[in-house]
Amino acid sequence: MSPALFIIQSLNGLQLGVLLFLMAAGLTLVFGIMNFVNLAHGSMYMMGAFFAASIYSYTDSFVLTAVLLAPAMLALGLAVEWVALKKLYQRDHLDQVLATFGLILFFNELARIIWGPSPFYMEVPEFLTGSIDLFGIRYPVYRFVIISAGLLVAAGCYLLIHRTRIGMLIRAGATNRNMVGVLGVNIVLLNSLLFGLGAVLAGLAGLLAGPIMSVQVGMGEPILILTMVVIVIGGIGSIRGAFYAALIVGLVDTLGRTLLPTLLRSFLERSSADIAGPALASMMIYLLMAFVLAIKPQGLFPIKNT
Repeated sequence: MSPALFIIQSLNGLQLGVLLFLMAAGLTLVFGIMNFVNLAHGSMYMMGAFFAASIYSYTDSFVLTAVLLAPAMLALGLAVEWVALKKLYQRDHLDQVLATFGLILFFNELARIIWGPSPFYMEVPEFLTGSIDLFGIRYPVYRFVIISAGLLVAAGCYLLIHRTRIGMLIRAGATNRNMVGVLGVNIVLLNSLLFGLGAVLAGLAGLLAGPIMSVQVGMGEPILILTMVVIVIGGIGSIRGAFYAALIVGLVDTLGRTLLPTLLRSFLERSSADIAGPALASMMIYLLMAFVLAIKPQGLFPIKNT
């Protein structure tokens, strides 16, 4: 593999990583503070992508789409939490899994009814087309914008969690939820805000992913699986862990799919290597997760109970 191709694939891995972080940031807090298993988080990503594609088709403005998408996803997240999930917080995890799996089916059918079964395509904004020169390598502007937006959101999440009173309550809740409630904090409101914030971040990931892949029914399930892997590797409830783990998973997945077929061609026929390479690459992130769990069962950056 040439150095230029390696750099491009590394940037693609970084792009996947920041999208996974947008998904994992809200979900890991819901896991860590609310102790709630939310399989419907991928549906928020899918609905965000559909909302963004629809708004963009009417407004023809990517910036306005982003502005309008945030309150729409916040409203959707709060509505889902209030109508379907609020009474499940005290139930066991099996009930939560079954209920949120039902939400996956509900949102998939809702999207199919509203937008149809065919993929919905969202064009890359005209002002973000083209490519830029990075150390003599041409890289698409829009993919670079995804990386930049993800890093900005990561910085914003860090400031929110570590530099604000709400962030202090979130960190305290991740450490000892019951104690925070005893001290007079409205834990119900905090839960709702966290769920709404997670929906907004998932919707933003859907907005950014829309122009580079088809928006279609069921698109939330594959990325949800990767998001779960990220959370387990990083440590449940840890924003820092979600960030680093998302970058690691993104790079391992992308570079593995590129490098393994090339390496296998040294031992196998080209056709066999091209088939086995992507399959082995798909396994690498799960092998990585198993390795991390073997040496650090709480994840790389677990929440410290101090």
